Amino acid sequence: MSERFEHFAAIDWSGAAGERHKGIAVALCGPGDEPPRLVRAGTKWSRPEVLHWLLDEMPKGTLVGLDLGISLPFADRGAFFPGWMASPPDAKALWRLVDELCAADPHLGASSFVDHVEASRYFRRHGGREGAHFHAPGAAHRRGRFRVTEAAQAAMGCNPYSNFNLVGAAQVGKSSLTGMRVLHRLAGKLPVWPVDPLPATGSAVVEIYSALAAIEAGRRVGQTKLRTLAELDALFHELIAQQHKKVAAEARRRDPKLTDDDIEQPHDFPALAEDPAWQYEDGVLAGYRSAHMAVRAELKKRG
Repeated sequence: MSERFEHFAAIDWSGAAGERHKGIAVALCGPGDEPPRLVRAGTKWSRPEVLHWLLDEMPKGTLVGLDLGISLPFADRGAFFPGWMASPPDAKALWRLVDELCAADPHLGASSFVDHVEASRYFRRHGGREGAHFHAPGAAHRRGRFRVTEAAQAAMGCNPYSNFNLVGAAQVGKSSLTGMRVLHRLAGKLPVWPVDPLPATGSAVVEIYSALAAIEAGRRVGQTKLRTLAELDALFHELIAQQHKKVAAEARRRDPKLTDDDIEQPHDFPALAEDPAWQYEDGVLAGYRSAHMAVRAELKKRG
């Protein structure tokens, strides 16, 4: 629903040491057929600059996806750090702990956390240093502990690695930990779903796993890179069709009498207009449609 989210942003993140990073990029898609654009194209962003953009420059009503893990595995062991007395009880307390232990790290870095005498026992680090608690007892694989999120990705055919892994091209741990320092600073200012409830209005942050969109549209694992506008156009056709079915099914689960026209005008139906979870799914559909319009416009321009 375009009335719910007016803009859609995606942020590619980096947990590397240093102030500015080629690996950080911010893209923004506006309403209608406005094409997606890189914010400050050609700029090497710093993590504090992205935080400032989120809080002070990002357009109102933006659904923004961060390409990082917003938490660490918990459900598999009933704790983030089983056996450590300081193990936090929830995601927000985890963000606070990471930020406190890394207070002396510049540029919102997180080196102090992974080298902490207690925390390090749960991570796989460079130099063959694997903590005694990196794997869960009896684990069926050697990729480290999974969140429910990674377990779901694996069930879809993906090849995820633990957020406790800090080694190799597939590692996401450093990005996740540095991202948590940013998330801690968003508290009370910008909701992070599903840690925070999705508000009825305003902007919100979600975690994204970029390969899933391509896989959902039929791309094979390992072939999720899109190299032409025609491939992107086909991808959006599939994504929109699937998300439209999901939005309609979820709407009729709430009110079986709703027609397709009703679902396109949700503000007339309290069962939809007052349901943040349904509004989120409809916002995803609106984002797909908006981005697809931009792709189609570019294809038409190129002839």
